This record gives sequence, C-alpha cells and structure tokens, in this order.
Amino acid sequence: MNAVVLDAPGPVTNLHIRRLPIPEPRPGWVRIKVEAFGLNRSELHTRLGLAEGVTFPRVPGIEATGTVDADPDGMFPVGQQVAALMGGMGRVFDGGYAEYTLVPRSQVIPFTSGLPWATIGAVPETLQTAYGSLTTGLDLSAGQTLLIRGGTSALGLATATLAKDMGATVLATTRKPERAQDLADHGVDHALVDDGNIAGQVRHIFPEGVDAALELVGTPTLPDTLRATRVHGTVCFTGMLSNEWTVPDFYPISYLPRGVRLSAYGGDAGDLPAAVLQRYLDRIATGEVTLGPVHAYALNDIRTAHRDLEEGNKVGKLVGVTGSSSA
Repeated sequence: MNAVVLDAPGPVTNLHIRRLPIPEPRPGWVRIKVEAFGLNRSELHTRLGLAEGVTFPRVPGIEATGTVDADPDGMFPVGQQVAALMGGMGRVFDGGYAEYTLVPRSQVIPFTSGLPWATIGAVPETLQTAYGSLTTGLDLSAGQTLLIRGGTSALGLATATLAKDMGATVLATTRKPERAQDLADHGVDHALVDDGNIAGQVRHIFPEGVDAALELVGTPTLPDTLRATRVHGTVCFTGMLSNEWTVPDFYPISYLPRGVRLSAYGGDAGDLPAAVLQRYLDRIATGEVTLGPVHAYALNDIRTAHRDLEEGNKVGKLVGVTGSSSA
C-alpha cells in the first residue's frame, strides 16, 4: 500500500510517500481501507516534535474514514462504512495517512452515507471535538451566548454550526479582517476581528460577558478570553492554534477572573456516539447544516497540505484522499 511516513520531526520534507505492507489483521483490531482522512493540528504537533510519546518512523493521522476490509472477530461486516479516530492513532501505532490502517475496534464508529469521501473525511474528529467541547466542556444550552476564539479554523466553524443548531448566540474571532465575512456567511451572529482585546469587543455587545467561551488559539489569548466571560460563565480550553498550551507559574487566584470557571476538553472516539455522527452526516447531505469549507489533497500532495495546515492558508478543513486526484 501507499502511505505517508514521517521519518523524524521537522519540516514538510520529512514526510515521504512509501510502499509499505498492508497491515495484518488481528483479534480486537479492525483493518480499514482508507478513503479519506482529516488533517489536524495534532499531526502538525507530531511533525514539529511537540507531541509526546511518538516513535519514528511513523504513519501519522489521528483519524480516517473508509470501509471495513477485515475484522477477525466478525463484529463489522466487510464493506461497512466506518470512521476511526484517536486512541493512539498516528502516535502509538500507524494512523490514517495511508491506503489501509489497522485500529482497535473501540476506536471504530459505523455509519452509512452517500456523501463524497472528501466530505465525510472532514467530519469525524472535528465533530467529536466540537460536540464534546459544547456538551462536556461547556454544558451549553439554548439561549446562551458563546464566544469561539479561533473561529475560522475547521473546529471553530464546526462548533459554530453545532452551537447555532443548539439555539445559542455565537460570537467568533478571526485575526484577518477579510475573513470576518466568512464567519458571517457561516451563520455567526457577531464576527470579531481579533486585535488582542476581544474582551472589550465582547462586553461592548454583552456588557456582562458571554455565558460560555471556547478557547482554540491557546494560552496566549486565554486570559483575554477569560475576561470576556461573565461571572459563573465557563471557558473551555480545547485548541492550540498558537502551538502554546502551558501557563508558566500558574497561580489560579490571580489568573482567573473572579467567578469565571475554566475547563478543558480532550476527547476520544467514545465521546462521539454513532447516532450523533450519523445525524450530522444526514443533515449535511440534506443541506440543513454545513461544517464549513473542505479542501481535499491527493496523498502525493501531503507536503502541500501540511504546509497549508501550518501556515493557515485555508479557511475550513483540510482532507487527504487516497484516490489519484485532489479537489
């Protein structure tokens, strides 16, 4: 099979297309014929040497979509459409940047859809993280206000879609003024250009602050996001677009505004029920919801894809497809 192999942390030139043996199925694991895989900041962190517990060489990819090729235990029929994500994919064992991948059954979620594979490939990890952040991380409910810091990321756009569907009023940020319209077109109620003082902009609209905030940029913007949130409101730390995720010399009493709660979310396949995945694939198919723009790359274009991921050249989700063409 063809697979992307990362020999060692470093630049995009460390990513190589290689011929590898198709992995042998074994009990408790499912072999998937990969049709598409999402690209995520997690794989960028792995390539840059920022991820822990990774051994090299490694086939990256914390998610994949395709069909079951082999299941020694017979739990999934051959040909069943599935998504696989997390659980050590692309770090502890080879992941989704390949024509075949072998994953633990606990990481496999079945579905049925007639959507193009590039569209399907954009959904699982982004939906899992957005859904988990809004439910477990923020306990968001209808009628509340939500700030998304890092709104034009694939995760930001997906979260906006889910939050609007839940009945929330959504504010979202972008550092680039020309992308504010992208947020508005996606249904965001208040698109904010991030000048470093989002708290001031938020409180101009909602003087008491927002009910909930999702931090996707990282620790550099977290203090300002906390200041944008009302007393008894909650900020969920989920993303690290800045590649910075630690707070040096963290002293909670001085760091956290009075009465503002800070949570975090880092989920797994078990946090995305199959019914939720199926429902949103169905609604994407009918046009009821959109998870934002999708940019597809052929396997041979993985270096270009990773360069776009690292430099933030695209609005929306980047997806690798195992076919011969990109879109």
